[in-house]
Amino acid sequence: MKKLLLLLLLLIISAVYIIKQKEASKIQPINYKNQFSTTEKKVLQAARTIIDSAYYGSFVTLDKNNQPKIRVMEPFKPDKHFVIYLATNPRSRKVQEIKNNSTSSLHYFDKKRVGYVSLYGQSEIVHNDSIKKALWKAGWERFYKNQGDDYMLIRFTPNYLEVISIPEGLTGDEKTWLPSQVKLTE
Repeated sequence: MKKLLLLLLLLIISAVYIIKQKEASKIQPINYKNQFSTTEKKVLQAARTIIDSAYYGSFVTLDKNNQPKIRVMEPFKPDKHFVIYLATNPRSRKVQEIKNNSTSSLHYFDKKRVGYVSLYGQSEIVHNDSIKKALWKAGWERFYKNQGDDYMLIRFTPNYLEVISIPEGLTGDEKTWLPSQVKLTE
């Protein structure tokens, strides 16, 4: 009986270890690019200006059939690497879509300045309560009745971005209309 219990305990420990290893393998360390050319810095500054001015962004995920699903959201300001957090309800379809396929995009359009920025990367669900608490906004109680159960964060990490900004002279390629691009990760 003791041998059977010991064997069962070893199987449980092994299963937990395998699950944790599998989860850890999903999280790849991100090598952010830190050196940018003068032109890239100009594009990055234009991107920040557009994001600040636009305020709302369109967040794109892929459903199980790889059909893009787009919704307007109120993202937080990007950090120095353009990592952007978004708040949502854990029961929204985007949560399951991110769990199934982390590929996602975020797009901002600034009508006044005639420009846009599109960011392309991956999203992940944030389970860290201290980050959730730090990013909580006053007034959200009406959207998230129970902060613990109804409020969840998404962390969007872009690999690269594209910008069109008429005031900065970033108008894209003359023939192909390809926007100015900056790679954000190595």
